[in-house]
Amino acid sequence: QVQLVESGGGSVQAGGSLRLSCVISGYTYSSACMGWFRQAPGKEREGVARINRDGSTTYTDSAKGRFTISQDNAKNILYLQMTSLKPEDTAMYYCAASSVGACYSVFAARFFPAWGQGTQVTVSS
Repeated sequence: QVQLVESGGGSVQAGGSLRLSCVISGYTYSSACMGWFRQAPGKEREGVARINRDGSTTYTDSAKGRFTISQDNAKNILYLQMTSLKPEDTAMYYCAASSVGACYSVFAARFFPAWGQGTQVTVSS
């Protein structure tokens, strides 16, 4: 069973940067596709970026050009580098794991069975 632990959230001013980390432990087949999601109060959980084991990435429109997803396979750590942060980026950010198929389907939370506890990101104007 995969365990995921996020860190790196915090409070920043608009225009600032943060790097989120997610330590992955457990069965690697079920973590072949990794994703970052976020959920703001009163809103549905939405995808931000995903990456599969060969390094192929997908970004949602809100993340393109500002966020970068990467993974260190040797250390089993997933990263999300966020730059040019905006107040609308304020949310709880979660990393999630799934089998490889989740990286070739619609990018949605329902295809990711394993989740971390989340890390809060707050961006002030």
